[in-house]
Amino acid sequence: MFFDQPLAKGKILSETPHYHGPIFDVVTQKIKTPDGLTVERDLIRHANAVAMLALTNDGRVLVNREYRVATNSEVFGLPAGLIDPGEDWQTAASRELHEETGYLTHDLQWLTAVRSSEGMTDETVNLVLAKIDLAAKTSRDFDKDEFVTSRLVPFPELVEGVKSGKINSAQTVAAVTYYLAFVANS
Repeated sequence: MFFDQPLAKGKILSETPHYHGPIFDVVTQKIKTPDGLTVERDLIRHANAVAMLALTNDGRVLVNREYRVATNSEVFGLPAGLIDPGEDWQTAASRELHEETGYLTHDLQWLTAVRSSEGMTDETVNLVLAKIDLAAKTSRDFDKDEFVTSRLVPFPELVEGVKSGKINSAQTVAAVTYYLAFVANS
């Protein structure tokens, strides 16, 4: 099968750091590619993350509304956040879901992982299915620089938001379509 073939790696000849920040670093790498080219590429090294498709037993899903600097506006998306050093995806998913929404979960299923732009960043987002109990809600615990509005919406409304382009977060689009394609009817 085509996808079972090993993937060739490039050889990093040098790396020049340009910026170091709390969430990402920027470097330029000189690389000898598997096909023999020598190229220079800028790379954003980014912490890995989780995004949760958090469903209730009655078919609703948690959707966040949060300001994002890249669009300079609020956007709709799934609860999500960075995996802290030393955390696994399960711990990060439970922590982020609680911090942003107040809901607790112990029922997590890893769906898949996505990369939004392999040409410039190494960030991987783990997509997680979370079952939440409406009775198991506590207060939220935001990071000092965030504020999130969370709402439970019917799952078909989330699907329509993706279909209409009102929701275009890559991780949300991927989680919804993955869920519909491989989980919902299995």
